[in-house]
Amino acid sequence: MLSFVQGESADIWKENVLEDLEEGALEYESVGEFLAAIKKEFGEGEKESVKVAELKKLEQGGKTMEKFVQEFRRAARECEYEGCPLIEEFKRGMNATIRRKLMEEEHQSSFIKQ
Repeated sequence: MLSFVQGESADIWKENVLEDLEEGALEYESVGEFLAAIKKEFGEGEKESVKVAELKKLEQGGKTMEKFVQEFRRAARECEYEGCPLIEEFKRGMNATIRRKLMEEEHQSSFIKQ
């Protein structure tokens, strides 16, 4: 079964599993247990990739800001983005007119404080 496991990170994982099996440090009682180990190792990464892609596709378009915020919060909660990358995705997804107005307001505010 390991011969079907291919790809950069999968090859490294496969080498580690083969070494552990040869040394007797790892045993699988059944094929189902082995498949569960593969799913545990690689299944969540795929789910995470899907959630990140969903977040990156999200755009406000003609939706109200309130609706966009709610959709964004749901998508963000399900992926591991946080901090600046999350803020940048939010800005990117905003309606361009609103984003421009916010940037102008931010610029004026910083100018007034000086």
